[in-house]
Amino acid sequence: MNIYHIWFDAKPGVRDMELAHAVQSYLDHLKDKGSIEGWRLTRRKLGLGNPAIGEWHVAIEVVDLAQLDLAFSHAARRTGEVEIKHHGINALATNITFGLYRDFPDPIRQTGEEKF
Repeated sequence: MNIYHIWFDAKPGVRDMELAHAVQSYLDHLKDKGSIEGWRLTRRKLGLGNPAIGEWHVAIEVVDLAQLDLAFSHAARRTGEVEIKHHGINALATNITFGLYRDFPDPIRQTGEEKF
C-alpha cells in the first residue's frame, strides 16, 4: 500500500467541522470512483507535534502509483463535481505539505541477493 500524506493548516476563520466535511466529501467522492482505497483525517492533539507541518493531516491509501495517478487525473480535470469538491478543500486550507510513503518492506521485496 502507498500512502499519500497531506499536512496543512486551516485558513483563519475556518471552522473545524466545515473543513472535516469538505475533506470527507472530496475523498469519499474519489473512493467511490475507485481512485483511492481509503483515507483518514487527523488533527494534532494537545499542541503535540511539529508545527512546521500543520495542524491537520490526511493520509490517502492507494494500491500503487497507477491508482494515485488516476486520483490526480480526476483532480486535474478541473471540471464538474470533482472540481467543486476539490476547491471546497483548497479554499479552506493553507501551508500545505505533501509526502508519499509506502509499506515496508514492499510485498515484492526479496532478501539474500542484495549487492548494497
